[in-house]
Parts: sequence; structure tokens; C-alpha cells
Amino acid sequence: MHKVEADFHGRRFSMETGRLARQAGGAVYVQFGETALLVTATASRAPREGIDFFPLTCDYVEKTFAAGKIPGGFFKREGRPAEKEILTSRLIDRPVRPLFPKGFNCETQVIATVLSHDRENDPDVVAMVAASAALSLSDIPWHGPIAAVRLGRIGGRFVVNPTTSDLADSELNLIVAGSRDALVMVEGGARMLSDALMLDALYTAHEALQPLIAMQDELCRAAGKPKRSVTPPAVEAAFEAQVREAALPKLREALAKPVKQERYAALDGVHDELQQALGGDDPDRRKTVGSIVDKVKKHVVREAILSEGRRLDGRALADVRPITCEVDVLPRTHGSAVFTRGETQALVVTTLGTSSDEQKIDALIGEQYKKFMLHYNFPPFSTGEVKFLRSPGRREIGHGALAERALTPVLPEEGDFPYTVRIVSEVLESNGSSSMATVCGGSLSLMQAGVPVKASVAGVAMGLIKDADRVAVLSDILGDEDHLGDMDFKVAGTRDGVTALQMDIKIGGVTRAIMQTALEQARASRLHILEIMDRAIAGPRAELSVHAPRIVTLRIKVDRIRDLIGPGGKTIRGIIEETGVKIDVEDDGTVYVASADGVSMQRAIDRIRGLTAEAEIGRIYRGTVRRVVDFGAFVEIMPGTDGLVHISQLAHERVKQVTDVVKEGDVIDVKVLEIDKSGKIRLSRKEALKDQGQGGAAAQ
Repeated sequence: MHKVEADFHGRRFSMETGRLARQAGGAVYVQFGETALLVTATASRAPREGIDFFPLTCDYVEKTFAAGKIPGGFFKREGRPAEKEILTSRLIDRPVRPLFPKGFNCETQVIATVLSHDRENDPDVVAMVAASAALSLSDIPWHGPIAAVRLGRIGGRFVVNPTTSDLADSELNLIVAGSRDALVMVEGGARMLSDALMLDALYTAHEALQPLIAMQDELCRAAGKPKRSVTPPAVEAAFEAQVREAALPKLREALAKPVKQERYAALDGVHDELQQALGGDDPDRRKTVGSIVDKVKKHVVREAILSEGRRLDGRALADVRPITCEVDVLPRTHGSAVFTRGETQALVVTTLGTSSDEQKIDALIGEQYKKFMLHYNFPPFSTGEVKFLRSPGRREIGHGALAERALTPVLPEEGDFPYTVRIVSEVLESNGSSSMATVCGGSLSLMQAGVPVKASVAGVAMGLIKDADRVAVLSDILGDEDHLGDMDFKVAGTRDGVTALQMDIKIGGVTRAIMQTALEQARASRLHILEIMDRAIAGPRAELSVHAPRIVTLRIKVDRIRDLIGPGGKTIRGIIEETGVKIDVEDDGTVYVASADGVSMQRAIDRIRGLTAEAEIGRIYRGTVRRVVDFGAFVEIMPGTDGLVHISQLAHERVKQVTDVVKEGDVIDVKVLEIDKSGKIRLSRKEALKDQGQGGAAAQ
């Protein structure tokens, strides 16, 4: 067994190998605080034939025993991955995937298993570091290591790997992965921080993760395995030159078509023609022709951008595609918008609900409730394809989480707006940055629904083409520019600052100067988009949609909750069935009544107030005599609340027997004289008659 450990920002960070999972290609047990994970990296011995992609799978698995819990549900064992597990699997995958060498096509799997969770140190960044360590220790060829940290900002200062409780006070939650020399991935959100602060955050995080790379180096020197050799498939130089010469003019002609579907059809035609002409019936030779054509295509696109400043659709580098914004497009929804940018289009719908619509999340850290959800859907017709409709994949969940993070900082506080909010984005067309179209459409639909957001939010995807000293930063990238470029950098925010970042880098290094240019160009694009959005709707509607529920908040005493609920929930169910409203009762006595029908809502409110009202000293009530005793009568002044009228308080004259004045079932007016510490109420019919004789009237 080999182990390295160090103090990392006030907590012990340790890595060990050689004790657990010894048959895996590489295995490392990592502990930070009392959060611990086992991460393995294994690759098959033989390459997978007939594929044109690298078959990598990254899985992050949370075991409930890690937090001393037993799974909920009927089966009592871990089932399908939760959203947190899927998002963390993506966090592991994105920075490690670009570092595998070309030509390595063996099935490769990284599995990160959470074995212990202290509920303070999030396992996600620890899993990213451990995945790098496992790959570095294994015989799998890989150009690592990398490391990752989470960066917060509390009280005006950056905090490395803040605890879960710290994040509640943080205006920044940023995950940054990097190598020794460069950033490789960024994911996170902020409460409208400036672009300059975000740039400082990126490089503060990059500096902070360097000790974790040094620890991996030390562990690999002690226990690392020799790496497998990888020999990329060789192509005969003369044949490659022949294909290039034939492909170049045809590709230039095809790539000159500005419309995506026309361009793709022309490119497919070039592939088919050259594979038939130069590849013949040999499937391997046809595959080689296709690979060379793809290389030429990449060269043509990149060279046009770097040498001529000309993009596929004819735009300049910093230009944003034409934008149209429509709101109130669906008649019965609470809020709806269509955002179109070039050939990317999203229909985004906002729905308002009550607290009973909150999403319950059974996480390792404990049960949590979400009042804001954003779900992103990417149907195959959006790219002109035909595929089976399945449950949301990792990409859809990841894009939805990014858009949700971008919009969360502008939502009103729960006390000011007690609604559960769900946004659904249906991508109708896609040619680059549908997640940022979702952000823009989500902002529009929220305002059209009447949600009092703090500001409009827009997002844009930036790209990078870099060849030696030649650099081009692109605004609002197309799908091809993302695929053929060196960086995908999504920035969302308001006029005042950034709310979400996501970045993936495919090359070895991006300087601070390039990042600064990208952020400044993204800000200019964001302001341009916000100006166009304002023309459609400049702020939240003054009133909620007529189809949205109205929520009225009532406060009752905690000990009166039982009166509202009733035995077995009978009373509250009766109110709901009678009025058709939704009623949610919190443990602190807060009652939410929701209905789109004002008359029904008022009936429900009256019933609730009648059931839970508190007696007031000096107030006159009309009550029913429920029981007669020798010394007085017990009168119910409101449902579940009664008091005693002593025989001396029944009338002005002396009363010999209670039944001379009242009997059970009589309805009489009484005045509240006193409520003692135990809640007993002393009533007076005599004082009520006296007050009414002076012109008073019964209050109830």
C-alpha cells in the first residue's frame, strides 16, 4: 500500500492505493475530512472495432450507507442514478475525456463510489481528483493528471472547497478543473458577480488545485504502472494527399452554404462521393477516406476563421445571429415564450404551483425540497433526425441544470412569492447553444407569467479557434464551430453580472488574456441579447396569469393546526372537496390557500379562519349553548372553542337556576371577560346585553 496526504485548506486530504480493488486497472481511495471515495479506472485489453469515437464511461455512485441511511422505497436498495449522480458523472467525464490519445479505442470505464459522507465536504470535486489519480496510476494511456476544486466567495473573500454549510452564505459556487498549466473545465454559478471577479475566481482556483496535482505525482512515482503504447493507424501519405486534393474544392463549396440542413446534405454528398470513388468496396479504405475528409473539413473551417475572419454563416467573429422573441404564445399556460437565435429555437413554458408541488430529494446530505425546477428536452426533430424517444439523457439533464443555475439568482424570495416554479424548455431547432436559448426563453416566460424576477437573464456560447499564435474568439457559436473548435464557453447573466458559467477546453492551454477577451466579448453579446429581449417584455407582468393559482398566506397558532386538519385529515379534506382549493399547512402554522377562483378561495379562507380563530377579550360572540351545569352554561363561541358563562353572568337580575334563562341548543350573545393562562375562557351574557343595550352589536 502507498499513501500520500497533506493539509488542504484546513482539512486532511489523503490518497492511497494498493489496499482496495487491486484487480482494477487503477484504484485509489481518497479521503477529505470524513468524506471518502473509492475510484477505479479500467480499460479492456483489445480495442473496440468499427467505431469512430472513444468508448469512455464515467459513473459516479452514491451509496446510502455512506451517510448512515437506508434507501427509501419498496426495494430498499440503490436504483437508477439520481440527478446529482448524473451531473457528477458529467463533471468527471468532461475534463478527462480530451486527455486520452488519438487511436486509443479500448473500452474504458471510471467508477467513483462514495463510501463515506460527512455531510459537509461534497464528494463531487473529490471524485474528480480521485478519477485523475486512478487513471494516472493505471496502465491506461492518458495525458494527466488534473485536479479540481470548488471555489466560493464569502464576505468578499474567495474560499477554496467551502463546506456545504458555508455555501449557504456564498455568492459563488464554482467548480474548476485544471492541469499544471491550464484550465480544462469550469462549471458553476454566481449571484450576479462581475466578469472581472469571475476571471479572478478562475485563476485563483487554478492556483489552489496545484497541490492536488503534486500529490498525484508523488503517488504515481511510488505505485504507477507502465502505460500501454498507442500507435495511431497510419495512412499512406500519397493516398492522403490524393483524398485531400479531391476533397478540398468540394468541401469549400459545401461549407459555403449558410443554412445548416443544406450544408449538412452537401457535406454528406461529398463524403459519399469520395468514399465511393476512392474507397471502392473496401470498408476500411472507405473509413479512411471519411476520416481524411473530416480532417480537411476541420482545416477549411478553422483556416477561414483564422485567416479571413469568416465564419460558416458569413458572420464576423463577434456577431450574434438574428434573434426573435415572442411571449404569450400558448393560450392556457401560465407563462410561455419562443426564443429564436439563428437556427436555434426553444419553446419555454413556466408553470406555477403550490408547496405541495415541490420536488422532494432524498440525498446523502438529507431530505431537501426544491421550489424551482427547470427541465430541458431535446427531441430528435430539432436536428432533423429520427430516433426513439427515451427518458432524458445525461446531456439533457446537464443542460437543464446549467439553465436552472443561470435563472435561480434572479428569482424572488420564498416569503415574497410562495409559489413552486417549474420551467420546461422544448428545443424545437438546434444549431448551437440550445441551453443558452433556454436561459433566454426561461427569463421571458418567467416575466410573462408575472413572476417578480429581479432582472432579465440572457446567455451566450463562446468559442475559440487557436493555432500557435493565431487566435480567434467567436461569439454565439454554431454546432460545427463547437465541434471543430477548441473551446465551448457558455456565459449567462444579467446586465449587472454573471449568474452561470460552463466551459470545456480541448487544447493544452488558454491564457488569461484569451479568457479575459472571451468574457468581455460574452458580456457585449449578453447586453445585445438583453436589449432585444426587452423589446418583447421589459419586466414582469403586474398580475399573474388568469390561469395561475392565487396563493393567500394565513398564520394560525401551532396548537390550532389540529383543529384545521381534523381527525385523520377529515376537516381539511372536507374544505378542499367543498371549495376545490389547494391547502398546504406548514409546521410553523403557515397556511397556504391556492385557487384560480376568487370566490372559492374566500369561502375556504372563511372556513379556515372560523376553525382556527382565537377568542379576543372584550369581543362579543354569538354562540351555542352546548352544556348546562348547576353553576352555569358552556357556550361554543366558534368551532372547537367554548367558554363558561357563570350563573352570575347570565342576566342582570339574580338567577336561581341556569335553565330559567338558557337551555342546551340556545343561541345567545356572550362577551369574553377573561382568558387565563391555561386557555380557559370566562364569558358573560349579562355584559353582552349591557353593551348591546348601549348600541353595540354582536361581532360574530
